[in-house]
Amino acid sequence: MGLTLQQAGQLTDVLMSELQIRSGAVRQATEYFKGQVPLRFASEQYRQYFEKQYRGFSDNWVAPVAEAPVERLEVTGVKAAGALKADRDLWGVWQRNGLDADSQLGFLGAGLGARSFALVWGDEDDPETPRVTFEDARQAIVLYKPGSRRCRKAALKTWQDGNVEYATLYLKDEVWKLQRPIGAEPRKSPMFAEAEELDRQWDLREPGRSDSPEPNPQPNPMGMVPMVELPNRPLLADDPISDVSGVIAMQDAVNLLWSQLFTASDFASFPQRVVLGAEPPKTPILDSNGQVIGSKPVPLEKFAVDRVLWLSSSEASIGSWPAANLEAYTKVIEVAVGHIAAQTRTPQHYLVGKMANLSGDALIAAETGQVKKVQQKQLWYGQAIRELFQLIALARGEDDLARAVAGGTVMWADAESRSMSQLTDSLLKLKQIGFPFEYLALRYGLTPTEVADLLAMREQEAATDPVAALMNSAQQAQAAPLPPVPAPTG
Repeated sequence: MGLTLQQAGQLTDVLMSELQIRSGAVRQATEYFKGQVPLRFASEQYRQYFEKQYRGFSDNWVAPVAEAPVERLEVTGVKAAGALKADRDLWGVWQRNGLDADSQLGFLGAGLGARSFALVWGDEDDPETPRVTFEDARQAIVLYKPGSRRCRKAALKTWQDGNVEYATLYLKDEVWKLQRPIGAEPRKSPMFAEAEELDRQWDLREPGRSDSPEPNPQPNPMGMVPMVELPNRPLLADDPISDVSGVIAMQDAVNLLWSQLFTASDFASFPQRVVLGAEPPKTPILDSNGQVIGSKPVPLEKFAVDRVLWLSSSEASIGSWPAANLEAYTKVIEVAVGHIAAQTRTPQHYLVGKMANLSGDALIAAETGQVKKVQQKQLWYGQAIRELFQLIALARGEDDLARAVAGGTVMWADAESRSMSQLTDSLLKLKQIGFPFEYLALRYGLTPTEVADLLAMREQEAATDPVAALMNSAQQAQAAPLPPVPAPTG
């Protein structure tokens, strides 16, 4: 039995409340990723004098930490259980939805916000190509059944347009499309806000097309909640963890060190002079007739800006001290960046950029932590991507394929970076011990579709070149196992 409008609205409110709780951390991580973070200062006095001077500067280590694993996360296909080749039809849906690029946005969003989501829904204009979109963790949420981390009970997609807030509630057997006006403005009194809240009940969304209105709620033909979650660094009994949650605090510390370095550079990077044995200079106070009626100290800030001091005392003397050593700050910043690299398993040369005559083996060793981190993401994201392909098959009405894909394999590009010489050398050795050409082509980095095209080109080339055909047949004969030798008799 389906929900009533009141029950659907109540469930939507519960999911919206949880979504608002999560949104703060996601918004902060996104702002740090974009570098929209003010420079930190040790005290309010420092901020008062130097904030305008250094406005717009903010060191940004969050961006490379978040982007480093994404550049190695590339889905190349999906293979159903029992199949020898990747499924071309499902991969065609992936490509027609532009997910080669959008999947990168989904992986980056999961690394920043601890999770991202993917939504699948049928397209009445093209039944063979369902619509697939990756969703931000500030606009989507999945509710799981009690005691389960995989069985989805409901999902919500929400957004705002003008003065209206929209929500689509996805259930196993039906879909609700709701809307309500935006909430009260903060300047309104609590009584007016409470009165306005009474009118902010969820209502059925108006149909998008008057000539063919959709039912609301409408049935869910897939029989599954059509949204999957991509968790980042999940835990057994707690929420997933963002890749940059620990970097943000260190980023603030680095920005604080930069502000102190700038201040020291401005005031102490050159030999300094000090006045000894003189009273602080004063300026006269004049009345309306120009007569001196008193005096007041000259603001010391004026000397800091003008760099000019006038002395009238004959007993004054000038002392000096050497320039400050600014390396004390830069060395601490390098240590902080090194801690960021170690804690996030980001290769040191990604952040510092210092490379000197590194061999290929040394470079691979330096990236081992990053490779293992990416492979771990492939494992967790792969479960969600496999369910995503299952939903695509269900949206196409292919129930048997959906069941096979649920137990299949998501294919990824190699997470390890190798030079061309290393890669070809390893593939040649695998060829010599009997690995087939199609497997080697996949290891080379080609997608299953490209491998199929390559095999077709090889067949076409062999058909037009008899010498190549003879050579291929000879190679196949050499690779074939030898017949068993009969045992001697007599």
